[in-house]
Amino acid sequence: MKGDSCAHRNLRMFFIPLGKFSNLHRMLKPSLPKGTRDFGPLEMGRRNFILDTIKDTFQKFGFLPLETPAMENLSTLTGKYGEEGDQLLFKILNSGDFLKKTNANDYVAGAQVMWPKISEKGLRYDLTVPFARFVVMNRNELTFPFKRYQIQPVWRADRPQKGRYREFYQCDADVVGTDSLICEAEIVLMINREFEGLGISDYTIKINNRKILTGIAEAIGAIGKEQALCVAIDKLDKIGWEKVTEELRQKGFEEESIQLLAPLVDKTFNGHEDTLAFLEAFLKESGEGIKGLKELGSMLEFLDDMSASLDRVQIDPNLARGLAYYTGAIFEVKVNNVAIGAVSGGGRYDNLTGVFGLPDVSGVGFSFGVDRLYDVMDELGLFGLSDQPSVEVMLAHFGERERKFGLGLLAKLREANVAAEIFPEVTKIKKQFNYADKKGIPLVIVIGSEEMNTGLLSVKSMDTGEQNKMSLQNLLVKLGKK
Repeated sequence: MKGDSCAHRNLRMFFIPLGKFSNLHRMLKPSLPKGTRDFGPLEMGRRNFILDTIKDTFQKFGFLPLETPAMENLSTLTGKYGEEGDQLLFKILNSGDFLKKTNANDYVAGAQVMWPKISEKGLRYDLTVPFARFVVMNRNELTFPFKRYQIQPVWRADRPQKGRYREFYQCDADVVGTDSLICEAEIVLMINREFEGLGISDYTIKINNRKILTGIAEAIGAIGKEQALCVAIDKLDKIGWEKVTEELRQKGFEEESIQLLAPLVDKTFNGHEDTLAFLEAFLKESGEGIKGLKELGSMLEFLDDMSASLDRVQIDPNLARGLAYYTGAIFEVKVNNVAIGAVSGGGRYDNLTGVFGLPDVSGVGFSFGVDRLYDVMDELGLFGLSDQPSVEVMLAHFGERERKFGLGLLAKLREANVAAEIFPEVTKIKKQFNYADKKGIPLVIVIGSEEMNTGLLSVKSMDTGEQNKMSLQNLLVKLGKK
């Protein structure tokens, strides 16, 4: 009895009074971190359609799959995305007592002194830098040119807004170990193929070259200021020319330089030939700019050799992105007539692997933002043409015997590569039909005593309500299965 009393005391200590539990439940209201989302079955079906379409294109063009860890050493990530990018890195506190290496003076000194002592790792910001790190670490085992695709989430401590999330998927395809401009041309082909597969028809592929941006700075007498120039003109679409000129003045650009830049900004281009001719005259005094212009022209020639349509390709000399690491071609893709910005971008980088001890390895690649593509397709109403239900057939039954018979039939359907399920409980047939309807299952096989005796299945279309008798073999033919 004494032991029982002890056990009862322990139980009383373990159980929480109901009133206290209710308060605890209210305190633990579930929520998500800002800039992140859950994806239910419907959303996952649509996302998988996007991912499968992109993956199929990458594989068709000879790219191999790769995955890297969610976290990287901060020494790998910092300094690769510019000052603004470094500010958006999610840092991970060291495990255990992360403050053990710090003191009061570190706190007073501020974040720049404190961070290296409490955090050694961070969540990856993109897939390109981890890829460059992988190439350097595995260079003796890789065959160059090395073509890889990578589809994984990335994290950025950005301000969440429509089309911009803190956790999102990127789909990257990169080629390293060659400076051939055929690789740039194939990026355009892949973008076209992927958008066709997704049903997106109204989009623009903007292209430029980092050397052209350097040449523009030289042409207006602002040598060495291309970084500040590009940051300003990149805002042209958002704030207009007048505000851009104000920003250029604030950054120390001479009035003469601004006036020399004006014709480039004001020019309305009429096709590729007109753009190339104008830029050739504008950049005639810049050897670097002319070099970039020739690279752009060569890429267009390769596309013509491959019978590619250039209708959606636009040369945009004001396009500036990835200035911290792009050295050649620059790409940006915008779906027209939607509220969301660019859904894809990329470019040529010649120095990225150099920071990891492998210089002179040129690479080029591009990336799709899956979450932005999803939002674009949702805004355009393109889903429904593509997101087919994952389950093709459901088996409904009238009782225990019928359910047992259905289990054998279920095995045969799955063996024939039919996505099928059986309603697990013995219940009213109406409830089973409601289940199939809510899940969007197109066909329901109704199993009763007659179906068990004759072997002919009652197959009901949930879309039309029509019900027909057929053998299992005829059903497989109807479903397109061998």
